[in-house]
Amino acid sequence: MIDRAGLAEFLRRRRESLQPEDVGLPRGQRRRTSGLRREEVATLCHISADYYSRLERRRGPHPSEQMIASIAQGLHLSLDERDYLFRLAGHTPPTRGAASEHISPGLLRIFDRLTDTPAEIVTELGETLRQTPLGVALTGDNTRFSGPARSIGYRWFTDPACRALYHPDEHPLHSRVFAAGLRRTVTLRGPGSYAAHLQRLLLDRSEEFRAVWSEHEVGVRYNHTKRFIHPEVGDLELACQGLLDPDQSHSLLVYTAVPGSESYEKLQLLSVIGAQRIGAPTG
Repeated sequence: MIDRAGLAEFLRRRRESLQPEDVGLPRGQRRRTSGLRREEVATLCHISADYYSRLERRRGPHPSEQMIASIAQGLHLSLDERDYLFRLAGHTPPTRGAASEHISPGLLRIFDRLTDTPAEIVTELGETLRQTPLGVALTGDNTRFSGPARSIGYRWFTDPACRALYHPDEHPLHSRVFAAGLRRTVTLRGPGSYAAHLQRLLLDRSEEFRAVWSEHEVGVRYNHTKRFIHPEVGDLELACQGLLDPDQSHSLLVYTAVPGSESYEKLQLLSVIGAQRIGAPTG
């Protein structure tokens, strides 16, 4: 059963404890609100300001599990806080660990500050949960996929268009890395896991995957650089650094170029192109 009073009070206190810079928002001028404004929280949670305001006023419909998950992420809640929010809303908290898509507030705080860098947060199966605007400009919106295609490893072996962004000389290495990564995850999570389900799908649908999988390679990794062929700025050589959240098995991947290099200049150009695309009128 929903605890409307408790839910409203918890949401209000969490909102008031956050500052704009805590969640990647500009502070602006003439701010008199203690913490975030309701409309700012609504934007972070991808819900209407009216809907969120009604929750804080103990009114409105019973929020769904999906809505509560979105609010928990928007408010940068810890796992314990997320679970408490679910209980207040009358729902059973989601599972923790590898299957969870709730990004830890610490990882989000770092991500929110990478405004001028290509970066993304991915699961252990290569499913993109968040991307910076420059990350979208570099690789496209990888959060748009659903089902098995959410995994870049799955797309690599089943969708030829996925490979166009990467230099052909490195395609064999990508195949080996994706197969070895999936093998590691299947080993960790077991035969009944979603990783094992992806393995079976790929064995059935990709002759190349079957060949690479049969090599039984483990621990194959990149050499910290990736070569891209971007449709607008051309060849890019970028260093890829990762930060792992072991509790959630999420990784923050950050792409950078050597200052002064040709790739660095192209990233600057890409940031301008991306900003112009976002600001362009639609319809």
